[in-house]
Amino acid sequence: MKKIMISMTIALLLTLAACGASAKDKTNESSAGSNDITTLKVGVMPSMDNIPLIVAHEQGFDKKHGIELDVQAFKSGKDRDAAFQAGAVDSINADLVGVAAYIQAGIDVKIMSATQGQFDLISTAEVKEVADLKGKEVVVLKNQGPEFATEEFLKQVNLTGEDVKMVDVPQVPSRVELLSNNQASAAILPEPFVTMTTAQGMNNLGSTLDLGINLFALIATQDVIDEKSMAFKGMYDAYNDAVQWMKENDQEAYIQLFIDEIGFPETLKEQIVIPEYKEAFQASEEDITRAFDWAKTKGLLEKDVLAKDVLSDVYFK
Repeated sequence: MKKIMISMTIALLLTLAACGASAKDKTNESSAGSNDITTLKVGVMPSMDNIPLIVAHEQGFDKKHGIELDVQAFKSGKDRDAAFQAGAVDSINADLVGVAAYIQAGIDVKIMSATQGQFDLISTAEVKEVADLKGKEVVVLKNQGPEFATEEFLKQVNLTGEDVKMVDVPQVPSRVELLSNNQASAAILPEPFVTMTTAQGMNNLGSTLDLGINLFALIATQDVIDEKSMAFKGMYDAYNDAVQWMKENDQEAYIQLFIDEIGFPETLKEQIVIPEYKEAFQASEEDITRAFDWAKTKGLLEKDVLAKDVLSDVYFK
């Protein structure tokens, strides 16, 4: 009987030890799992091309791929750029002319991918086509993507920037106000201002997509890419999951994001044209070269930089 009791005691102790070890293992696994989640801070301007990143976070696709996306929207490009240079965000959505300016400043930035953004040329009701802008005022953000886009539109009708009165107006709402008050004939605008102004009867003379130009990219410094390469790969996997999810769901499931995150008025909900988002893709060397060549003509880029040298292979080999 005594031997039986001793055997039972030993068995009980072994069982408790095993349970304790199992619980400890689970705790360690949980701890390890939380440590594997890397936060990526992405600085953006409110725009249509950010929606898949936001969906990726809202639907939990980011955590599925070992990251947490922190998409931070800035009201001005200057604030976004300041945060990027201070290291407050890991990556930003910028235009290719801005990339050239970073390179000129000696910052080792790389393009990780293109994004699906666009600039539109919006005019007052009396301006029916781009050629009508000769001698008239066009409000842009000078020495950056909007001025480049304007000159590309003018080039299609054999005009140059010298043929119009290019006016530097950094704040987009101010450009809209000038148009509304007939103090300018046209402006380069992003969404939601394109939908807002056309709803008021203004004319859309075309978008950069019509010109076959994609000006927008997600960029990061090489140091940050090296440090967080696995996290960036996870970001793009999550992005692709979000694009697939949007294809499989009715737009009612995510249309409110365009109102809340981009600023479309609720009253224009039915007029929002949602892009046909595609999976992540790399910026083209042609677009980069086109933007960099223009930056050189403006004195924004004095170095000889090949497009292939600014393309990161963190996701696209």
